Amino acid sequence: MKKEDINTVNEEEKNESAANTVDNTVETDTKTENGSDDADKSEKTDSSDDKKEPEVDPLETAKAEIERLKMEALYKQAEFDNYRKRTKQREAELILNGGEKTITSILPVLDDFERALQDKSSDPEAIREGMNLIFKKFVGTLEKLGVKKIETEGADFNVDYHEAIAHVPGMGEDKKGKVIDCVQTGYTLNDKVIRYAKVAVGQ
Repeated sequence: MKKEDINTVNEEEKNESAANTVDNTVETDTKTENGSDDADKSEKTDSSDDKKEPEVDPLETAKAEIERLKMEALYKQAEFDNYRKRTKQREAELILNGGEKTITSILPVLDDFERALQDKSSDPEAIREGMNLIFKKFVGTLEKLGVKKIETEGADFNVDYHEAIAHVPGMGEDKKGKVIDCVQTGYTLNDKVIRYAKVAVGQ
């Protein structure tokens, strides 16, 4: 073999060896990259698994809700008990002091009676006039409090307002069922009868 041919063969073997080396390097790099990709995927999968919220036990949730409702019921019951106690206290105060407004309104009339009693006048007409003024003032005070007189003069007998204590026969057809006389005046308080008028009724 000639020297040139030997050199050519050696040169080809070198080139082939270099090509194999390059191929091995590329294959190794590819495997490394694939391995790295697989590792990244594995890490991503693990991280996604870590981000998943833990499963909630329905039984525990129900127990917590029951406890919350129990506490709400206890609070409501306590509020109702407090309201009931306040209401009872107000009712007791109204019963005890309910007449305060009435008494306060009547006190000026009482003052007029005291002044009338201190008057030394002996004139019957002056005394009568003074008593009449006090009476009118007292009636006006009662009306302001909602007390009204039940009218009976010429009225038809009404069991809702009148109490018949006597029947007067022979009064004629026009007086039949009518109030003939009022023995005792009746009164209403805010349209409720507090005392029936005692009357005599014609027959």
